[in-house]
Amino acid sequence: MILSPSLLSADFTCLGQEVEHLETAGLGWLHLDVMDGAFVPNITFGPPLIKALRQRSGLFFDVHLMVEGPARYLADFKAAGADLLVIHAEADRHLQRTLCAIRALGCKAGLAFNPGSDLGRLRWLAADIDLLLLMSVNPGFSGQSFIPQSLDKLRIARALLDEANARHVPIQVDGGACPENTAALLEAGADVLVSGSAFFAHKPYDARLATFMAAAAACPAHTARPSLAEALTWRHHRDAPCA
Repeated sequence: MILSPSLLSADFTCLGQEVEHLETAGLGWLHLDVMDGAFVPNITFGPPLIKALRQRSGLFFDVHLMVEGPARYLADFKAAGADLLVIHAEADRHLQRTLCAIRALGCKAGLAFNPGSDLGRLRWLAADIDLLLLMSVNPGFSGQSFIPQSLDKLRIARALLDEANARHVPIQVDGGACPENTAALLEAGADVLVSGSAFFAHKPYDARLATFMAAAAACPAHTARPSLAEALTWRHHRDAPCA
């Protein structure tokens, strides 16, 4: 399992120190929720903050674009230091083109679905994504309760990817993930868990990471999935040229 803590739940008075503490604690990924106040009812941050954090961190930046018309901003987020750019199926009219544009910039391309969105179009886009993100809460705010139906949706998503010869594509779950439901999420097909308040509210971070990993040990079969093996190879390359 990979844990990707959501910066939205970190201490905003010392974000630079927070990301440094995550790296010291043994985390490899950081989830960055970009919200525009239009696609979701909240406004967070944009490329300038990500660029500032990149100067202090070698974490893999997992950038979740909860914005309308994300294609307009791809180059800016790449230049800021994003490693993975995730766009929403509901927010872009030309998904296949935008996913290809993300890859052309040198980033991993991710596709996200809201809780009420059908996964049918996934079969036509599986070849163009590096990661699938399933929202298990309605996007916009941290601290929400996990939607139970997400487990069934996760199983269906894993089956769709496998049928589309995309067994290597990892699935990320965002919303309500905690040690108590970690094993169930992994069993259903998740590889990467995003955790906000359930992670940042429990210091020290190395101990909290150990708690999540101990919970993951209850589902040892997930470690054999090609999708997890693929995601575990992803790193931030400090010398990669900016767009």
